[in-house]
Amino acid sequence: MINWPLLSLVTFLPLVGAGFILTSRGDAEIVARNARNIALWTSLIVFLLSLLLWLYFEPATGGFQFVEDVHWIKIGGFAIDYHMGIDGISLFFVLLSTLLTVLCIAASWHSVHAQVKEYMIAFLVLETLMVGMFCALDFIVFYVFFEGVLIPMFLIIGVWGGPRRVYAAFKFFLYTLLGSVLMLLAIIAVYVQTGSTDITVALNYSFAFSLQKWLFLAFLASFAVKVPMWPVHTWLPDAHVEAPTAGSVILAGVLLKMGGYGFVRFSLPMFPLASHYFTPLMFALSAVAVIYTSFVALAQTDMKKLIAYSSIAHMGFVTMGIFAATSEAVQGAVIQMLSHGLVSGALFLCVGVVYDRMHTRDIARYGGLVERMPAYAFVFMAFTLASVGLPGTSGFVGEFLILLGTFRVSTLECFLAATALFLGAAYMLYLYRRVIFGKLTREDLRNILDLTPREQAVFAPLILLVLWMGVYPSSFLTPIRASVDHLVQQVAAAQANQRASLE
Repeated sequence: MINWPLLSLVTFLPLVGAGFILTSRGDAEIVARNARNIALWTSLIVFLLSLLLWLYFEPATGGFQFVEDVHWIKIGGFAIDYHMGIDGISLFFVLLSTLLTVLCIAASWHSVHAQVKEYMIAFLVLETLMVGMFCALDFIVFYVFFEGVLIPMFLIIGVWGGPRRVYAAFKFFLYTLLGSVLMLLAIIAVYVQTGSTDITVALNYSFAFSLQKWLFLAFLASFAVKVPMWPVHTWLPDAHVEAPTAGSVILAGVLLKMGGYGFVRFSLPMFPLASHYFTPLMFALSAVAVIYTSFVALAQTDMKKLIAYSSIAHMGFVTMGIFAATSEAVQGAVIQMLSHGLVSGALFLCVGVVYDRMHTRDIARYGGLVERMPAYAFVFMAFTLASVGLPGTSGFVGEFLILLGTFRVSTLECFLAATALFLGAAYMLYLYRRVIFGKLTREDLRNILDLTPREQAVFAPLILLVLWMGVYPSSFLTPIRASVDHLVQQVAAAQANQRASLE
C-alpha cells in the first residue's frame, strides 16, 4: 500500500464525496439526510486512509516521504509540477485536518438545518484544500490550496454564521487575502532567483541576505495574519463569534496552524539569516500577543470571544518557539500547534453544546450546570485543564518544550512567556467557575439536558488524544524529531557560514 498515491487519495477523495452530495436528488429532508451521511462516511474513510500515512511513515527519515511528482503545466520555460510529499512536520497536520473534519460533520448533525447540502459540500471542499496545503511541494500548488481555503470558510461564516456574519466573513477574507498577495510576489521572486517553483529546490538554495530580508517580510505578511499575530489579529474574534460551531473548530484547529506551518516550512529554512535578523522583532510581537491578549481574554463576557483571544495567546507561544530555532523549541511549537488544534476545537465544541440548548454565549447567563450536566462538566474540565497546561495533558508538553528551548536563547523572553501561564489559568478557570459551578438560579437552566450519545462520541477521541499526547508524547515527537533536527541544523549552518564570512 505504500506504493499507492496515498496523498492524492487523502487530498481529493473528499471532492468525490462532494460530487455525490451535489448529485443527490429528492425532497429537502431526503437530500439533507443523504448529505449528512455521505459527508460523514467520506470524511471517515479519508481519516482512516490518513492513518496509513502514520502507519507507514519512517521516523528516522528527515526528508519528504510518499512523494508524488508529475509534470502538470508547461508554458515555454515555465513549468509547474504536481509535487506532493510530507515529512514529520506536516504528517500530523494532515491527520489533524482529517480528524477534525469528521468531528465537525458529526457535531453539525442537528445544529445545521438550512442548506445542509451546500454546508456539507463546503466542508468536504475545505478538507481537500487544507490537506493539499500541508502536502504541496510546489509553490504554485501550495498557493492554490493556501488561498483556496478562504472560499469555503468565507461561505461557512457568511451563510451559516451569526447576525453579523457578513461583516465577519468579509473582514476575515480581506485580511488574509491582502497578506497573501505579498506572499505571491515573494513566490515570483523566488522563482526568478531559483528558476523553479519547486519548494525542495528553494529549501536548498542560498539566497543573498539582502534578498532574504525582503522575502521574509513578504511571507511574514501572509503568515502573521493567518496565525494571527498581534497587531493583525482583530479579524479572529469576529470570525469566531459569528461562525457556526464547526466553523470555529476548523478555524482554530487547522486554519490558524497554516501560519505557524508556513514559518516552519518556509521562513526558517529558506531565509535563515533573515529569520535570525528579525528574531528580536518576532520575540517582541510574540510576547505582546501572549500577555496582552491574555488580559483581553480576562475582560470578555462572551465564551467564544474568550476562547478566541486565548487562541491568539497560545499561538504567541508557537511563534516564540519557532524563532528560538532550537530543536526543543521547534518541536515544542509543532506539538503546541497540534495540542491547540485539539483543545481549542474541543472548547468551541463545548460552547456549541450549551449554545444549541440555550442560544446564548453570555457567560453571565450560566452557572451551576454541574447539577444538571455532570458529563458536560467533566468534559469541559478536561479541556480547560489541557488549555491551562496541566502536566499529563498535551498542553503541558508543548509549552514546556518551548520554554526550555527559548530559555537557551533569551531568558527575558522565556520569563515574559512564563507569566502568561498564570494569566491563562486565570481566564480559563474564571470561565469554568462561572459556567459550571455556583448555584443554579435560572429557571430555564433547570431543564437543560446533559451530553447526548452523539456528543459524547465527538468528545471521546479528543479527550483520549489530549491525554495520549500528554502521557506519552514520544509517540508524536519521534516522527517530528528527524525533520526538525534537519531544519535546525540547516539554519545553524547558514548562520555559522555568515559569521565565518564576516570574520
